[in-house]
Amino acid sequence: MANTQNEDAFVAFERVQKSYDGETLVVKDLNLTLPKGEFLTMLGPSGSGKTTCLMMLAGFETATHGEIKIDGVSINNIPPHKRGIGMVFQNYALFPHMTIAENLSFPLEVRKIGKSDREAKVKRALDMVEMGSFGGRRPAQLSGGQQQRVALARALVFEPELVLMDEPLGALDKQLREKMQFEITHLAHELGITTVYVTHDQTEALTMSDRVAVFDDGRIQQIAPPDELYESPQNSFVAQFIGENNTLSGTVKQISNGKCVVQLDNGEEIDAKPVNVSKVGERTTVSIRPERVEFDKTRLHADAHTLKAEVLEFIYMGDIFRTRLRVAGNDEFIIKSRNAPDQVRLQPGQQIEIGWLAEDCRALEA
Repeated sequence: MANTQNEDAFVAFERVQKSYDGETLVVKDLNLTLPKGEFLTMLGPSGSGKTTCLMMLAGFETATHGEIKIDGVSINNIPPHKRGIGMVFQNYALFPHMTIAENLSFPLEVRKIGKSDREAKVKRALDMVEMGSFGGRRPAQLSGGQQQRVALARALVFEPELVLMDEPLGALDKQLREKMQFEITHLAHELGITTVYVTHDQTEALTMSDRVAVFDDGRIQQIAPPDELYESPQNSFVAQFIGENNTLSGTVKQISNGKCVVQLDNGEEIDAKPVNVSKVGERTTVSIRPERVEFDKTRLHADAHTLKAEVLEFIYMGDIFRTRLRVAGNDEFIIKSRNAPDQVRLQPGQQIEIGWLAEDCRALEA
């Protein structure tokens, strides 16, 4: 039965709500569709509802209201083991008394797949994650990164069309985590698997996903490709949660032709792009990314808007310099500049002028 509402939706949440106590909604009226083969990340702080959504899709939680469909068929009453979904969790959940090959063979046995087929599939899955020679070992004989690879292979071994991952790389060190991020994304795209990935790590979400759904307070605040989410946040929560962000408070003085003038609380006026403001006199928070701010006069665009600033701190971070400034009464205003041979190094106490283009400055809700 096709889902007439969204013909190309492989996974669909339709008006889904979840409450544990009958009063507080952890997930509020969620509508979300994923096409086949998409890598979607659910990103948000603890308690935002992202993991609950994943658990409802997996079948470990029941939706209080609404419907969840896979390939047009409602799965509300289908038990987890019959949904044909691969799963990878942070704690690996490997059976300690079984060898790696037996761990991978288990989901195939449950699906009544014959012995020779099982062996071929196990070998293929282990080879996929470069663990081909580890079949005879026990989980305790593997490192954390190796165990996570096995957990991934076990989720892929029965060739599911949908794989769910809940913070799968949380326990790994930074370098291994970054390597695994690329491997997982590469595998998912190569195999054409639809993937729903849950994390609170925004860098992970930006580097891995086709689209990211940013959750807060049980709702999706914005869903978009990573670059759009970063460059064009729709509200203050998304702007603050994704990447680093500078904010200045003020009041809208005028709006016309897709631009607005904001009077900052210290009296200075700047131009901004009105995103979440609609009328004169409205309070607003303007948001500017640190890498969009320029302090080198030779690089300032002719149309750039300039403000006076005082250097509070200049930090060398290898590939970039990070400068903390006092701007319009805000002592936490950050500029990031590339470590280039001609880049000016600033000194604390120095008075400078900074600038940016109006389109890089977004007027959001207060």
